[in-house]
Amino acid sequence: MTLCSKQVEMPLETVHLVEGQLRAAGVPSPRVDAEFLVSDVLGLARSELYSSGRPVSALEADRLREVVQRRIRREPLAYILGEWGFRRLLLKVDDRALIPRPETEVVVERCLAFLDNYVEPRVLDVGVGSGAISLAIADEHLGARVIAVDSSERALSLAAENKARAGVNGRVRLVQGDLLAGIEGPFDLIVSNPPYVTPAEYETLQPEIRLYEPYEAVVGEDIGASIAAEARTLLRPGGLLVLECGDGQAARLAAELSSLGYTDVVETPDLAGRDRVVEGTWDRS
Repeated sequence: MTLCSKQVEMPLETVHLVEGQLRAAGVPSPRVDAEFLVSDVLGLARSELYSSGRPVSALEADRLREVVQRRIRREPLAYILGEWGFRRLLLKVDDRALIPRPETEVVVERCLAFLDNYVEPRVLDVGVGSGAISLAIADEHLGARVIAVDSSERALSLAAENKARAGVNGRVRLVQGDLLAGIEGPFDLIVSNPPYVTPAEYETLQPEIRLYEPYEAVVGEDIGASIAAEARTLLRPGGLLVLECGDGQAARLAAELSSLGYTDVVETPDLAGRDRVVEGTWDRS
């Protein structure tokens, strides 16, 4: 059964129809995705889908067919919606940068816990992407001053749009550059969600990532360790480095930080219980 502009359907019926199409196409979480797509096209909250009795118009049915086909082609739900929530922010998202993910919210939590005792901390975000980490820190710590670096002009243009939406009062500065090259410290905190998927692992990833998200933001080896090595010259004594890493990579990255001279090295699990965040303190001058 497919959506038909000539038949009258209600929102809940439409959700069922869309769910069936997505499930038949092998799309993960078809029910949730159907709710998001239908509510977005109809301009309803997801909770309203189950109580609204208004019919779906022919124009809305046409629009739904379009977005459902995009999802069947495995375009990420967030790119179709054009916005994605990250902590207290609603960020614009598209193929210029990675979609912000829940494990990166854990990165921000670790950063904010450290910054709680600082009035006006100086923060460096390496690989800003959509701006999620930088903007969340500035949004939730009103004294934070953040420099956000990325080598991609496209990612920086998206981060600039999100910066304008976030209203962080000029406390985030976007800089084009390669990792930490040319950056002047010192910083109280350096944070990064670098590319950490190996080329071999990349071939096994779901099509939502392989076909749509920027390759250079996904694939990289030992970049976190390189950032850790360079960060030593930019951190204040007592400053913190926080890095996101791939599943199964935390222990090795933690050992690398210890070998570089970082102390109090900690591994933190994501919401699924997998160690995905590694942090270390730089105590030397």
